[in-house]
Amino acid sequence: MKKTLVSALTTALVVGAASTTFAAANPFSDVPADHWAYDAVSQLAADGVIEGYGDTTFRGNQNITRYEMAQMIAKAMAKSDVSAADKALIDKLAAEFSDELNNLGVRVSNLERNADMVKWTGEARYTYTSKRDEDTNGKKTKDNADKLQFRLYPTAEVNNNWHVNARLTANTDLSSDKGDDGNVKLTYVYADGQYGNFNVKLGKMPLYSVADDGLVLDDFFSGAQVNFGKDLKATLEAGRWNLEDANDNIKDAAKNDDAANYQGIELNYGPNKLRLGASYRHFNSAAFTVADKYNDGTSKSDDANIWSVGAGYKFDRNWDLFGAFAQNTEADNYDTAHNIQLSYKGAETANKGTWGAYAAYRYLGENVALMPTYFTFQTNTKGWEVGADYVPFKNVYTAIEYFDGKDLATDRDANTLFGRVSYFF
Repeated sequence: MKKTLVSALTTALVVGAASTTFAAANPFSDVPADHWAYDAVSQLAADGVIEGYGDTTFRGNQNITRYEMAQMIAKAMAKSDVSAADKALIDKLAAEFSDELNNLGVRVSNLERNADMVKWTGEARYTYTSKRDEDTNGKKTKDNADKLQFRLYPTAEVNNNWHVNARLTANTDLSSDKGDDGNVKLTYVYADGQYGNFNVKLGKMPLYSVADDGLVLDDFFSGAQVNFGKDLKATLEAGRWNLEDANDNIKDAAKNDDAANYQGIELNYGPNKLRLGASYRHFNSAAFTVADKYNDGTSKSDDANIWSVGAGYKFDRNWDLFGAFAQNTEADNYDTAHNIQLSYKGAETANKGTWGAYAAYRYLGENVALMPTYFTFQTNTKGWEVGADYVPFKNVYTAIEYFDGKDLATDRDANTLFGRVSYFF
């Protein structure tokens, strides 16, 4: 077998004529024909990782230079769609010829590798939302929205520990065929550093509480976050949150101070079927002094101090029960929120035919549920919600949800029908 692949070895060079010229004067010794590397490269050639002449034959019992070997290893390292066994062979070869790769092949290797350092995924999402409320005269009103959204998710590798994550978003209102003036929005971008059980994020990143499962917030903030731990995980974060993304009551009050200073801490524990969480979040903005029904008038606090707790239990692979409670200790009205949800199975976008369903009761005071994760959310409401999701084809996700409740201030009906279809790529 060792005598069948010299041509494959010598012609699979990443750089053609340039490598041949350099190899003639290269200072490295030859690799003997009985070196173990020949067997490794032979296997890679047989697996199609390294390609040579059509006949894939040696032309005599020839040695190969270490430079030529390094060039082929560099080419193999640039390929990502290889088996675990071939990857192990490539790693072993790279360790053996590391000096040659560093001194000669690193330029070519990095050019090949950089193509794989930035990865793109995306989603095309259609959503339909119909909010059906009761006005002061008891008449039913309807507000429908047809939205088409396109998302791109670039992920860039900086080194073994650091990555950069981002999302680009474009929206179109199908009812008016109008987008965001042709603009593509940078929804978030942050650097993500991972060192064992310690993680740090810097930039604009998700603002979401695992402890209460999004009861208080599901948005993005600009700042820094660190989290650490294994079974018991702690998260510390601080920065600024744009109140334009808050619920209608807080957003309408944020005309003179549209971003709040923010600090938060969260603890989560859940190595087994039981999971527990607690979080505390502090916001400071002049908007809270003028928000409707935030204070009774005796004091004008510009703070929101929100704590939340959550607990869940997974009975088996299908059934899951979760509940959470949150309170804003600075608000005088509508200062609590709670949620309990029972879920069965769940759709998996990569697996055709998978599905799930849930039923939940939600109470969402507007001064604590600042921007919860629920698609059917209406400001300051309570009521029941049911939903289901299904994957009819691989990477095609569908969902339907319905909320039937009341406005907390008026006790009038508040209903929302929501549907979604997503195509992932």
